[in-house]
Amino acid sequence: MKIKNSSFVTSAVKEEQYPEELLPEIAFAGRSNVGKSSLINMLINRKGLAKTSSTPGKTQLVNFYDIDGLFRMVDLPGYGYAKVSKSKKSEWGTIIDTYLSSRKNLIEVLLLVDCRHKPTEDDREMYQWIKAYGYNGIVVATKADKLSQNQLAKQLPIIRTELKMTMDDMLVPVSSEKRSGKYEVWDLFNQLFMVNGYDIAFERQTDGDEEILEAGEAPLEASLLENNPEKKPAVMANAPKKKDRKRNRPEEKDKLKKKKQQEAKKKKSKKK
Repeated sequence: MKIKNSSFVTSAVKEEQYPEELLPEIAFAGRSNVGKSSLINMLINRKGLAKTSSTPGKTQLVNFYDIDGLFRMVDLPGYGYAKVSKSKKSEWGTIIDTYLSSRKNLIEVLLLVDCRHKPTEDDREMYQWIKAYGYNGIVVATKADKLSQNQLAKQLPIIRTELKMTMDDMLVPVSSEKRSGKYEVWDLFNQLFMVNGYDIAFERQTDGDEEILEAGEAPLEASLLENNPEKKPAVMANAPKKKDRKRNRPEEKDKLKKKKQQEAKKKKSKKK
């Protein structure tokens, strides 16, 4: 894509630390080490703008990145890392919740899951959270290069089932390593801008992505088209909708909290 200038804006914990709501924002949520930073870097053709780490749980802040002065990508704290205290996990949850519930210029939240594994309870909870706030529920399945085409084709329906996605909900496999799925995600962004009333559109350009593949190797998205129903030529067959602000109400959040409390009680009773 023709990205002329991308830059880190700020990191934040509290709402008063966020940048002004002058630009639309697209947020990336997911477990620690799922590849949020790598995906951001791949999408904007930068190697080190979003800092990656081999240590899970490293991203503990809300990180804002400016893209051409037109919109922001927002990297949310990774969740689900076992080697942290319950108080720290709760703190991360509060940071994410504050951002999702308060940000008026947030137009979409992408949930990233590792395509090699079943979505976890944390993933399912986050997906419900995202839908409850009125977003589309777009899921990006990362690390697609780690699976064969047949394995990936089997994993995608499992992800849908575990997250209780409908066939209208969008699921996009990507590989930051092979740079596949990049244009599908940008097509999503362009439609999100359009349906939310922003005059923003990024054009494709030949930037040598194909040359990164080994000689004779087809791009992952092209090789999946024929046998994988998730990868239609028109990934926008089910176009994203404008954020449903009517759903972003306190009662929706209360329903989700009550549901979580009920599930927690059931787990405790089973243990007994």
